[in-house]
Amino acid sequence: MNLLNVLLMMPSGGEGSGYSSILMLVAIVVIFYFFMIRPQSARAKKEKQFRETLQKGQKVITISGMHGKVVEVKETSIILEIATNVQVEVEKSAVAIDLSSTDVKK
Repeated sequence: MNLLNVLLMMPSGGEGSGYSSILMLVAIVVIFYFFMIRPQSARAKKEKQFRETLQKGQKVITISGMHGKVVEVKETSIILEIATNVQVEVEKSAVAIDLSSTDVKK
């Protein structure tokens, strides 16, 4: 006999162990959902809503750390004024924080 057949023929340790293993697996999946997946999807939804509601005049920080004021909002990008008469175009997805409504000092 090979090793696989020997392992398969070993007693399982009780009739209820199969159900308890399935129950533990379900409990782990539920815990993982409530502590990892759900908060992450809620955060992503909030960030998407923020990027869709960007308005002219808002002070923002990009993901790369560039501070600026929104000069123009386009469909998929925005124009940021990062210094006097210096404007750059960045994707909306690159905007991380709204400084207009936070306590962060510039």
